[in-house]
Amino acid sequence: MRELSIEGAWVMEPRVFQDDRGSFHEWFRAPELQATAGYGFGLAQANCSVSVRGTLRGVHFADVPPGQAKYVTCVRGAVLDVIVDIRTGSPTYRAWEAVRLDDQDHRAVHLAEGLGHAFMALTDKATVVYLCSRGYTPAHEHGIDPFDPDLAIDWPAGLAPVLSEKDAKAPTLAEAERGGLLPSYETCTRWYAALRAG
Repeated sequence: MRELSIEGAWVMEPRVFQDDRGSFHEWFRAPELQATAGYGFGLAQANCSVSVRGTLRGVHFADVPPGQAKYVTCVRGAVLDVIVDIRTGSPTYRAWEAVRLDDQDHRAVHLAEGLGHAFMALTDKATVVYLCSRGYTPAHEHGIDPFDPDLAIDWPAGLAPVLSEKDAKAPTLAEAERGGLLPSYETCTRWYAALRAG
């Protein structure tokens, strides 16, 4: 696993074995993730979304604690996966990093609790599966406007974005911060330390 520019985010680049039958790869290995993150990934929920080209989901995040760590891959088609540091006080606050996830290279991304997550479907029927460390709890889930100019995420040109009503009405990062919705870097690092301590 390779660490990305945002603390708490990694990309897994598996070795893909191909022959005349097709291909095989390991897309999730708990011991490797634990060695990388310093704590285990407690699987509580697995999700699958199928999206038309241009669908934009996110930027989503959950309250910390407990937050929701995610491990994400694309098993059909391709998406641009985006991780956003929304932890107030973080050295990389407001920074984002994009990774193409597709059914050719089979990359996966892991993001720690407290980070924002979004993706845009680059193909029709783009199928994303993701493992979550905690189940979905509506009262503790939030969103940020994916087109917030303060984030300036470089979404692919030439795609008409398709958003849910909820995502289209999401607050800007500044509005979420003023509303006390964002996790703090200090709270998140304490949470990570507690997870490492078991």
